[in-house]
Amino acid sequence: MDMSILLAKFWGWYLIVFFVILSFNPKRIKQIFNDLRDEKFLIIASFVAIIIGLINILLHNVWEANWKLIITLIGWIALFKGLALFTFPRQTVKRLNYINVKFVQVIYMLLFLLGVLLLNIAYNIVPY
Repeated sequence: MDMSILLAKFWGWYLIVFFVILSFNPKRIKQIFNDLRDEKFLIIASFVAIIIGLINILLHNVWEANWKLIITLIGWIALFKGLALFTFPRQTVKRLNYINVKFVQVIYMLLFLLGVLLLNIAYNIVPY
């Protein structure tokens, strides 16, 4: 199987599952923000983001002007987010005070649509 298709399936399903969980349990969003205020949790989350980002980049670093660029950007964003969380944990906690839960819900809706797009590409449900 092509690595791009495999990662499109992975990220598509991941984004949709994450959206469904947060839709049925919106209190989980506030819990994540509260947990990120704990530096121990923040360090673990940053390590996970760094690992996922590096794996994604090493397996798929394709800079073509098509849907494959989305998968590459997800990996780079995960890597940079993990590095930022690990390097600047206090600034990250300060920024969390300014983020509104409604704004996060809008972002998760956009990520859901991105997940649907990736799954459509991977499974060719609606030809484009």
